[in-house]
Amino acid sequence: MVIVRAFIGFFSLLIFARIIGKEQISQLNFFDYVLGITIGSIAATLTTDLSSRAWPHFVGLLTWCVLGYLMEIISSKWRYAAKFLEGEPTIVIMNGKIMENVLKKMKYRISEILELLRNKGVFDVTQVDFAIIEPNGQISVLLKPEHLPLTPKDMNIAVSPSGISSELIYDGIIVEENLKQLKKDKTWLLNELKKQGIRDISDVFLATLNPSGSLYVDKYKYEDHLKNMTDIGDYKGPY
Repeated sequence: MVIVRAFIGFFSLLIFARIIGKEQISQLNFFDYVLGITIGSIAATLTTDLSSRAWPHFVGLLTWCVLGYLMEIISSKWRYAAKFLEGEPTIVIMNGKIMENVLKKMKYRISEILELLRNKGVFDVTQVDFAIIEPNGQISVLLKPEHLPLTPKDMNIAVSPSGISSELIYDGIIVEENLKQLKKDKTWLLNELKKQGIRDISDVFLATLNPSGSLYVDKYKYEDHLKNMTDIGDYKGPY
């Protein structure tokens, strides 16, 4: 009985997920988060709760999915409904200044904002012109003009496509198939490693080769050679 119910719940969720769409995952806001948890909980109850009939759980699952689908339609057709259901973008940094009152209202800590900035590759708040918290919890960052990266287009320089790097060594093991595709052999790879002072492949954690011919090598225990490690924690915890 559990197996039969599991099949019903599994394929029901699969169908409903296809109907609702990928936005549930790609742009997960608070409403979508709660909706997904509830639907998953009902499906789990449908599978394992043998003390009651299956159809009431299935009807509840169907109802929640239909309501979720209707909310998606309403929010796409009616902007005010989308504002209520999904929320709005909120500026947390303006002209390089942190909006403390906005953070308090949103119940965000400054350490969380700094973490989101680091995820965007920004480690210095003074470089930020505007930072916006999107409805899905992600942060959008606009750097000050003097900190924007200079592109080849700005310099009127023609560049060739960078392409994708291929793994040659992964976790101390040579990826033979990639070597063949790149028309390289083990002898060439060993010679390249020797140029970097590496004589044993087992010492290599990762080695990649990009289309331009540049070999990247990362050795095991590289961090052991670093001194005065930087601590970016906001306070000293119990551990």
